[in-house]
Amino acid sequence: MSCVRNLLRALVAAGVSAVLVAPASVARAEPSPAELTRRIEKSSTELERVVESYNKLTEDMKANKSAAAALAARLGPLEQQAARSRADVGQIAVTAYKTGRLEAANALLGPGDPGTLLDRLGTLDQLTRQRQERIAGFTESQRRLVDQKTRLDTTLARQAAQARQLAATRQRIEKDLAELYKMRREAYGRATEPPAPRARSGGDAPAVSGRAGAAVRYAYGALGKPYVWAAEGPNGYDCSGLTLAAWRAAGKSLPHNARMQWGAVSHISRSQLRPGDLVFYSNLGHVALYVGGGQVIHAPTFGRNVEKRDVDLMRPYGYGRVR
Repeated sequence: MSCVRNLLRALVAAGVSAVLVAPASVARAEPSPAELTRRIEKSSTELERVVESYNKLTEDMKANKSAAAALAARLGPLEQQAARSRADVGQIAVTAYKTGRLEAANALLGPGDPGTLLDRLGTLDQLTRQRQERIAGFTESQRRLVDQKTRLDTTLARQAAQARQLAATRQRIEKDLAELYKMRREAYGRATEPPAPRARSGGDAPAVSGRAGAAVRYAYGALGKPYVWAAEGPNGYDCSGLTLAAWRAAGKSLPHNARMQWGAVSHISRSQLRPGDLVFYSNLGHVALYVGGGQVIHAPTFGRNVEKRDVDLMRPYGYGRVR
């Protein structure tokens, strides 16, 4: 009997141990596919905001560099003009100093109208004032240009620092995404969507005339290409890069940033939507191209390919027409 009792005690102890261990095993369970997807989408949304901020900063820096170059080109000739004017006035002053008394003596002692000296000196004084006024004008313009260029240089330095900060943030998020993609690979066998069949360059696009039609056909030709941050084609796109490229193919220029594109288009209502218009989402953090039939084409996010979706893929922020 004692052997039986000992056996029962061992079985009971083993059962209790199993009950105690089981919860710990559950607590250490790997994230579910749904949880992994949620985490990836959250990180992707954060990354897209950083990418769009980076794109805006790049656009701002591009504009400021162009303005600085234009100012520098204007400064050179202006400085040369001011230098010539100074030299002219300097020569007038030297001439007046060297010949002024002799001219006066000749005018006073020599034959002729006693007013000759006053006329000559008055003419010289008038000429000198004109030259000085020219110098003052050139100097003031030059000062303004130098001040503007100094401000632009300061802005460029600040933006360069911001670009470095954004790049560091992007690297951090991409590192996080790489870890999540690793888990997705373990869960699904792939970290990203499989490559799509090569799109026919707008061959499936609806018949739309004019420049809007060119933009729509371009967007159809981009279907299946991967999302690539800060890219505007032809091998990959981010959201504003795709809409930029589509309308560039139609002969229109858009900035590479969703919020800046919102500022560049005419705002319309949903009832006015027609193919080629832009649809904005996520508080101007995402943009897509409307292609008709309640559908948009957009570059979704990391690990995804350009796709066609319902216009209500998320809640729209607003709608715009390229001018």
